[in-house]
Amino acid sequence: MSTTKHEPQSMTTFIALLRGVNVGKAKRVPMAAFRALLCDLGYTDVVTLLNSGNAVFRATKGASAQHAADIASALASQLNVDVPVIVKSAPELSAIIAANPITATAPDHARFLVAFTQDPASLRSLSAIEPLVMPSEQFAVGQHAAYLLCTDGILDSKAGKALVGKCGQLVTSRNWATTLKLQALTGSGPSAA
Repeated sequence: MSTTKHEPQSMTTFIALLRGVNVGKAKRVPMAAFRALLCDLGYTDVVTLLNSGNAVFRATKGASAQHAADIASALASQLNVDVPVIVKSAPELSAIIAANPITATAPDHARFLVAFTQDPASLRSLSAIEPLVMPSEQFAVGQHAAYLLCTDGILDSKAGKALVGKCGQLVTSRNWATTLKLQALTGSGPSAA
């Protein structure tokens, strides 16, 4: 009689980013409910960050785009919230961070935005932001993300307002400090502390 040894399945760490939740009274997603939803989908080691729809989780299989679709569907059916969901694997997030062409010092991390998208082709729509960039600002579109440093603050920047507004409908933005904290939660990259 032979016994089969079961190898433990390898786990991949992912980051889920919701666009436009918990801003004002519309599209409210309590983070406890978001964590529960992710656990119900079979994800493990679920951790949320801040109240703006950021989560880190682990899964045994599946691609980023499939997880994004599954989470968006569950949010719509369980919480009645229809929002874009972007999911990146830990290596994808690390690559986006490594590809950043803009140098921002720690005091500027809250004014430095990274625009994430599920489909890199969506980044082409951000070219409309280029004419709005002021001389003190920096803007770059990479292969998998866009980067905008608003040295005088996001709210005082026409480019910043466009990125988080209508021009950025196909992306979701996080500031550099949050991006680094998410990377730290994945267990890869330097701590954001």
